[in-house]
Amino acid sequence: MKQKKSILAVIFSLIFSIFFLSGEMFAYKESDLKKLKDTNECIGCDLSKAILKGANLKGANLSKAILKNANLRGANLRGANLSDANLIEANLSDANLKGANLSGASLNLANLSDANLIEANLSDANLSDANLRGANLSKAYLSDANLNGAILNGAILNGAILNGAILTDANLSLAKLSLAKLSLAKLRGAKLRGANLNDAILIRADLSDANLIEANLSGVDLNGAILKGANLSSVILEGANLSDANLSKAILKNAILKGANLSDANLRGANLSDADLSDANLNNAILSGANLNGARGF
Repeated sequence: MKQKKSILAVIFSLIFSIFFLSGEMFAYKESDLKKLKDTNECIGCDLSKAILKGANLKGANLSKAILKNANLRGANLRGANLSDANLIEANLSDANLKGANLSGASLNLANLSDANLIEANLSDANLSDANLRGANLSKAYLSDANLNGAILNGAILNGAILNGAILTDANLSLAKLSLAKLSLAKLRGAKLRGANLNDAILIRADLSDANLIEANLSGVDLNGAILKGANLSSVILEGANLSDANLSKAILKNAILKGANLSDANLRGANLSDADLSDANLNNAILSGANLNGARGF
């Protein structure tokens, strides 16, 4: 009797395991996938782990859809509505998202990199309030994209093109932005604490009131940039170009500005206490009311 019960328990366990694994392997609903293919619309659908590699979803309405762990590599999502969609850990490498609406989408740990393929296209995309924590967006094309209030802390954006992008109040703490292009980008109030922006281009970018504490800005081009009221405490600006930049009332305490170009920069009322200004070019810089207590090389 005991042996019979044991055998039944093993059989039941196997059936349960097969059912469980099958559910894990095919998490999406077949009916939802069919609906998307037939109508190009699937609002609130469950497409978790769906294989949509290379799919033509141009203009598709996937608002509030669950696409967690979905494979959308190389998919055409141009002009698609993905507002409030769940794209956590989704593979969007090489996807075309030009003009797509991703406002409120959850994209943490999603892969939007070119993955050694053609760069992901996110031009004009709406990613306002999107969650891209830890996402890989290296070399992604995000010119003029709306990333207002987006969560990008720890995201990889090395070499990304963000010219004219709206990043107001975005969280980019500890983000990797080496060699990124951010000319004319709007970063007012953005959190960039500990971010790596070495050799990035931020010509005429607006960084007013941004938090850049302990960020790496070595070799960065901030020509004509607005950094009014920004917190640049302990930031590395070695060899940076800050010519004609507005740094009025900015906090540059303990900042390293060795060899930086500050010609024609506005430093009125800035806090430069204990900053390293060795070999810095301060030709025609405005320093009225600036705090230079303990500054070196001045």
